[in-house]
Amino acid sequence: MRTIAVIGSSQANAEEYAVAYQLGKELARLGLTVVCGGRTGVMEAVCKGAKEEGGLTVGIMPSYDGHEANPYVDLKINTGMNWNRNPIVVASGEMVVAIGGSYGTLSEIAYALILGKLVLGYKTHPVEGVEHLDSLDEIIKRVKNFYGVKA
Repeated sequence: MRTIAVIGSSQANAEEYAVAYQLGKELARLGLTVVCGGRTGVMEAVCKGAKEEGGLTVGIMPSYDGHEANPYVDLKINTGMNWNRNPIVVASGEMVVAIGGSYGTLSEIAYALILGKLVLGYKTHPVEGVEHLDSLDEIIKRVKNFYGVKA
């Protein structure tokens, strides 16, 4: 199973939500399993898009019971770890896409870079080591290249 971690704001603005939603659709079409924090905002949008295309979604949940999971999460991994679950989210993907975000996303970016993961960023924190891209098309092209999918 090929996995990709998608991280970002739990309070996504309309643009972030739309990009994450379309990204989820494309990732599912590529046969990738989406891993995220399982909650609202970017996490919900990417899961919704993936589900609409028949993809598999995994939420690394902050609680012990997963009550806060968005309705598009197929598999809940209930950690009881709150934000301490962030390294698990990024470690679970072969690469990471960050869309917007606040301090939780910033910590996930840091963990991903510590783990040596490729991190693509769309309107996220200006951190050295993040490959910042300006459009969904650029993200998809880079994801395809990473996973060896013909364009």
